Amino acid sequence: MALFHVRMDVAIPRDLDPTVRDETIAKEKAYSQELQRSGKWPEIWRIVGKYSNISIFDVESADELHEILWNLPLFPYMDIEITALTRHGSDIK
Repeated sequence: MALFHVRMDVAIPRDLDPTVRDETIAKEKAYSQELQRSGKWPEIWRIVGKYSNISIFDVESADELHEILWNLPLFPYMDIEITALTRHGSDIK
């Protein structure tokens, strides 16, 4: 498994049709919760005061993460930063 720290900043256009906006957000929530239940998205944290989050993904590869992110319904409206993680030598686990 590979761990990734992912920051997602969302900027939905203000002129997006409200119905499309609501449907897209509902699809995003369902998809993200499905990934959380599967263990691939074990952590998601809101960044205070922003439409942004910090997430941890636990996936097989960078390719799998890429596929997951591209399938996010809000992906077209996101700026995403990804950092690959590995265990630290001082970690007692």
